[in-house]
Amino acid sequence: MKILVTGGCGFIGSNFIKHMLDEYDYKIYNIDKLTYAGNTDNLGEYNNHKNYYFHQADINEHATLHYLIRRHNIDTIINFAAESHVDNSIENSDEFIHTNINGTHSLLKLLHEFPIKKYIQISTDEVYGTLSEYGNPFTEDTPLAPTSPYAASKTAADLLCRSFHETYGYPITITRCSNNYGPNQYPEKLIPLMIQNAMAEKKLPVYGDGRNIRDWIHVKDHCRAIDAVLHKGKDGEVYNIGGECELRNIEIVNTILKGLDKSEDLIEYVEDRKGHDWRYAMDISKIEDELGWTPKIDFEDGIKELLNEI
Repeated sequence: MKILVTGGCGFIGSNFIKHMLDEYDYKIYNIDKLTYAGNTDNLGEYNNHKNYYFHQADINEHATLHYLIRRHNIDTIINFAAESHVDNSIENSDEFIHTNINGTHSLLKLLHEFPIKKYIQISTDEVYGTLSEYGNPFTEDTPLAPTSPYAASKTAADLLCRSFHETYGYPITITRCSNNYGPNQYPEKLIPLMIQNAMAEKKLPVYGDGRNIRDWIHVKDHCRAIDAVLHKGKDGEVYNIGGECELRNIEIVNTILKGLDKSEDLIEYVEDRKGHDWRYAMDISKIEDELGWTPKIDFEDGIKELLNEI
């Protein structure tokens, strides 16, 4: 298998490439624009790996992608490339439209030109919008109701993917995952930001009252799930991925402070995010039943390992 991984120098993409190079004798071609959140150091130990190739490019550079696929006979595309920070999308949505929508379209057009055997779109639980405190978790049939410009851009990309499958019959699958944590995460997200600030004895900004709920999954479990979708997933399907680990934001912050032996006095409650979704939760019964995947890493163990690596 020859796999084009877009956004492979980012958090989830780099962890997925490591997983695939460790598990399989596949050739991995990593395309990354290297924006602020992409770092080649995330894959530094694999630079000389016989099956790993890196090329700096924007996924909107269609001619470059066309050349690479033709030259290397790439048969699989997995799209991790995305602008993903909600706060940034609220301030300026331009890059989210450029990368998440236009970039996805640029990739999908390649399916008109090459016999791609599998295209996987890495999406997010945020396309479903928000849940009430005790509402049922999101299923793959939950109506799409994004509430931020980021989530709307990912929803649009998902719908483009669906249309290319329905109209042309292309082998496209979508995965939607809950909040990830683990190594190499850029410190704009909750867990790495809280760890960084706590280590520096700086204030830990918590939106609102900190009671918003998220479903957490270790990035390595997420990578295993994508692996399962790649090898066993059905074309045209959507697969929800989650850790079945719902925690309030303030619980996460307190866990980090306790693990680092820092005072709760570092917590600083700040004005809530605009349109802040209250709760995300994923029903993962479909991927469990159909593909045999289930999360393995307990949150307490995963966060402890992460803190021990500091």
